[in-house]
Amino acid sequence: MNFKPFKSLFQPSDVQIESKETVFNGFFKVVKYTFTHRLFAGGWSQPVVREMFERGHAAALLAYDTKRDQVVLIEQVRVGALEHSSPWQLEIIAGINDKDEPLEQVVRREAKEEAGIEIGEIEHISHYYPSSGGCSETLDVFIGQVDANLASGVHGVDDEGEDIQVHVMSREKAYQLVESGVIENGATIIALLWLELNHQKLKLRWSE
Repeated sequence: MNFKPFKSLFQPSDVQIESKETVFNGFFKVVKYTFTHRLFAGGWSQPVVREMFERGHAAALLAYDTKRDQVVLIEQVRVGALEHSSPWQLEIIAGINDKDEPLEQVVRREAKEEAGIEIGEIEHISHYYPSSGGCSETLDVFIGQVDANLASGVHGVDDEGEDIQVHVMSREKAYQLVESGVIENGATIIALLWLELNHQKLKLRWSE
């Protein structure tokens, strides 16, 4: 959908970047910006200094079996949650688009690597910034048709240190895990909320 029902008062030209410096360049990158921008009340801001975490762009996919009304989720250790409630996070399939691939190709490949499954029909759900206050990453979320009977086991790419457990559960149970706060991953919450609202229409579309 190209039409957007909201348009900001300002455009990219209403920000002036005064300096840009890479302050860390490892597995991810941190860039320090100094910039000014137009103000809603008029005029320009004082120089603003912000460090930005740059980790590329990613795509995620909720694997859904319309016939059995089941979803395929994965569980793995996440560094961001190491010192929080549980380092093992229940999520949908996802990966960084570091090869400039078509996004559908990214999620189909990740489905094979992370869950050992093939994806059939596929639809786009959302495009968003997970944390635009300090990170440039964008995330595109998809939903894909799968035969949940073929999903099981432990998967992942060995040289990337992945140890990923596959879980198959009913759509209702997955939604309950969102409501109860067990699922803490943003893309997974978005995808499962979307499915809860759209599963009946999706079943009709994919059965045609």
